[in-house]
Amino acid sequence: MSEQNELMRISVEELRERAGTLFRLLPDADALLGHFARSIADEIKSRNGRDEPTRLILPVGPTKHYPTLVEITNRERISWRNVHLFQMDEFLDWQGRLIREDHPLSFVGFMRRELFGKIDPELRIPDAQYHFPDPFRPDEISARIEQAGGIDCCYGGIGYHGHVAFNEPPLSRWHRVTVAELRNSLTRVVALGADSIVVQSIHCSGGDSAAIPPMAVTLGMRDILAARKIRLYLAAGERHRAIFRISVAAEVTTDYPATLIQGHPDAEILTTEATAQPIALGLG
Repeated sequence: MSEQNELMRISVEELRERAGTLFRLLPDADALLGHFARSIADEIKSRNGRDEPTRLILPVGPTKHYPTLVEITNRERISWRNVHLFQMDEFLDWQGRLIREDHPLSFVGFMRRELFGKIDPELRIPDAQYHFPDPFRPDEISARIEQAGGIDCCYGGIGYHGHVAFNEPPLSRWHRVTVAELRNSLTRVVALGADSIVVQSIHCSGGDSAAIPPMAVTLGMRDILAARKIRLYLAAGERHRAIFRISVAAEVTTDYPATLIQGHPDAEILTTEATAQPIALGLG
């Protein structure tokens, strides 16, 4: 039995013993998404209480926690006026240009519409403190992170094949990227892998893979791993069962970029109790 097959079958208790990253299990998807929203709100609230800025990396995927985050923000009057927000990534068209903000799949458009636009005006983040990666000025966002004082917490998810942001497994059969190179990767333009496009299409376009933009711009792993805290949430149920186990306990490898989180001094991967259970092969 291969090492990966064995990893799929061991108990949760043994997985904890082997894990290179701490993990936390929540009862179900609602509890997980509620925790996600509460964690972001509490990070901002706590730092506001100390009159300190909050520097965050946030994803667009997962997204279902954002309505709860908006509700908590407005109900508890949590000000985002001293938040500096850095978006993980954004889709690009086939020529490597940013898709329009009014495109249904624009991450920037989503954040402006579904997060900032629904927070009460007096609590909203100033526009100058919201940053997203630019394919034509890729080093700009790293410079702004440094100017802001570094990242307090990087929040995100993990893709089907282990990508964090759009740091996907390197695609070229000719050029092998080392773990050290990926660990130090910078903001860059990437072509999306076929499997990533298919998974995106299942969630966003009814399985129409041709509707998914084929490229993206992404923060590199260097800025993500430099965050003082990392919290990654796996909320997709069956699709996340294998990658959860690989991310927390498999050998660190560029084949699964999320494994690079292992060894970070304050990282945690969160998922549901059902997602974490051993995997048995069988026909449905």
